[in-house]
Amino acid sequence: MKLAFLDRDGVISIFTPNDYIKKWDEFQFLPQAIEGLWTLARNGFRIVIISNQAGVGRNVFSEKDLHDTTERMLSELKQNGIEIFKVYYCTHTPEDNCNCRKPKTGMMEKFIEEYGDFERDKAFFVGDSDVDIETGASMGLKTILVLSGKTKSIEEVEKWNYKPDFIASDLKEAAEIIVNRENRWKGK
Repeated sequence: MKLAFLDRDGVISIFTPNDYIKKWDEFQFLPQAIEGLWTLARNGFRIVIISNQAGVGRNVFSEKDLHDTTERMLSELKQNGIEIFKVYYCTHTPEDNCNCRKPKTGMMEKFIEEYGDFERDKAFFVGDSDVDIETGASMGLKTILVLSGKTKSIEEVEKWNYKPDFIASDLKEAAEIIVNRENRWKGK
């Protein structure tokens, strides 16, 4: 099973500093995101979204709003020929100290519980922040930082405990890195 785990906000959709995407009319796909997702899907990758959504836990928006936004996002992607294999959200706040909120690995562990383990060194985690890179690295995945969301410059990475394996401008470039690495592993 070829797997690409992706954060949502800042990777697939816009990142809203100091705010949340509370409902569908605030959701916007990033430029190149659909093309990046399509590249992954066309090359046989199962795409899994792993996203912290603390706005639910803070009562900024409801589970129903989150579900509606997710369903509409999935529907729009499906119209573009892209299937998302699975979506996991942590709706807790940092203060809840749950095991599912990134950088903890509970959502990844839930995936393994549901679908079985996989070749972690050949799977990827794409994110826009240090917590995404830490989550992927903690699970033994190849990590790709995209500069299309929370993190805007390579210099920010210098102080992180976990460094990404790759840095890309956006999801389209990250998808190209993933496909090229996978082709290398297969000896193409």
